[in-house]
Amino acid sequence: MQPFDELVAEAETADVTGWGFDWLEGRASEERPPWGYAQRLAQRLSRVQSALDLDTGGGEVLDEAPRLPSVMMATEAWPPNVRKARARLGTRGVQVVEVDNDTALPFAEASFELVSSRHPVNPDWAEIHRVLKPGGSYFAQHVGPASAFELIEYFLGPLPHERRLRDPHDEAKAAQAAGLTVVNLRTARCRMIFHDVGAIVWILRKCVWWVPDFSVHKYESQLRELDNQMRQGAPFVAHSTRHLIEAQR
Repeated sequence: MQPFDELVAEAETADVTGWGFDWLEGRASEERPPWGYAQRLAQRLSRVQSALDLDTGGGEVLDEAPRLPSVMMATEAWPPNVRKARARLGTRGVQVVEVDNDTALPFAEASFELVSSRHPVNPDWAEIHRVLKPGGSYFAQHVGPASAFELIEYFLGPLPHERRLRDPHDEAKAAQAAGLTVVNLRTARCRMIFHDVGAIVWILRKCVWWVPDFSVHKYESQLRELDNQMRQGAPFVAHSTRHLIEAQR
């Protein structure tokens, strides 16, 4: 294993735009939910003529679909991801729209047969209902409650209130309150393993909401403790939570 300073320096300069995680190969791994979201999404995209992908990141998941509908839109709020998604998806006819997550979607009512998202920031159920055509579906994989909290609380300490957020049943109730009918809800808890401190630094740079004030300088002592633990053959283990949700207008 490389020295601590080299691992950290490499992780601090590596690209963190988009929603690809290839940089972690050999450094960290995450078990995947059993339902195969990208494949299921691709099947649904092949059966509709209009679709919208919310919080598309760099367009990685959408680009896995062999066939896209004739009207395919995507939204993204972070400018570096917008640029990446446009470069990736533009040749496939996808229009990537830069949005503010706190405002209404810039689309007319009943515009899409399918609305999708993998790991939306904060799903606006009223807006999802509004832009779906009657009979249309919302199909998404959401981050669940207390996801990766073993790692987050290692740096921030206990977060009892935050642990209760993103509950799948609360989200299903909110979707139904907005006028949608939830037809499928599945949950999964998946093991995450980090093998070197560089992987920790990189993931905290990418998922900036996990430890919002993160910097190597501020948390150097904790990072060195993790580095020492990993060098003794004990990787850091956490668990992600996910839920698959499908709802219809």
